[in-house]
Parts: sequence; structure tokens; C-alpha cells
Amino acid sequence: MKLRKYQTSDCEKIVELFYHTVHTVNAKDYTKEQLNVWATGQIDLEMWNQSFQEHFTIVAVDNNLIVGFGDIDKTGYLDRLYIHSDYQRQGIAAAICDQLEQAVPGTIVTHASITARPFFEKRGYIIVKKQEVERQGIFLTNYVMEKSK
Repeated sequence: MKLRKYQTSDCEKIVELFYHTVHTVNAKDYTKEQLNVWATGQIDLEMWNQSFQEHFTIVAVDNNLIVGFGDIDKTGYLDRLYIHSDYQRQGIAAAICDQLEQAVPGTIVTHASITARPFFEKRGYIIVKKQEVERQGIFLTNYVMEKSK
């Protein structure tokens, strides 16, 4: 497995990985209804590509297959971190996160899912607040977490 910077040609595969990961990995913590509004399958590829290009975005590749990705903006907001369901608990998220955290100075903030919360806690993030995020009239619990460097 190797880590590299995001390329525009990665976007479609990343969107597929995002949908698949949400609907498999996060299924133990969220209802089917919640998963369907979180990852609808209707993503604006141009918008995602633009945000990946504006952020510091890392992609994990194993035998030409994208197995994970993560991105952080200039303010230290760690926006997305997703690892393919078949590649969980192999250190990929930690490796991506290491690079994302080193890319910006100061405090890192993320909105962690119920599923991701333990991962971020192990990395030294603390919960600032629990929140309910509304998507299409459905509420999803997540946690605003931060890590001071």
C-alpha cells in the first residue's frame, strides 16, 4: 500500500469508496434510513473534485485499487477520512491521518461519526460536543472533536 496526493482521475473511485464504506462500515451504528441520507449515491463529482483540489488530500492505493482517502483544509478542518471495508484495521487511516495532521499548523477539528469516534480518541482527539446533523429531515449523531498539536 502506498500513499500519494489526490489526482482528479481519482474522484469517481473515491465517490464509490465513500458510498460503499458508509453503507457497510457505518451500518453497525446508523439505521438504513440514516445511511441513505448520508451517502445518497448522488454526488456532484465536480464539487467533490474541487474540494479535494482545494484541500490537502491523500489517497491510499493497493495494487492500483484506491483503498482509502482523507482530506483536510487550510484551517485544520479534517473533512473526510474513509477506508474501504475490506481494508479496515490495517493502519491505513492512521497513516493518512498522520499526513493530514502534519499538513497544517495548530488545532485539528473533525466531525467524527459514532463509528470513527474511538479511532480519533486513540489519536488524542477530545470531544468538544455531540451533535445531531439533519439531512433531508433525518438526524445523524456525530461528534465535533479536536486535537491540539
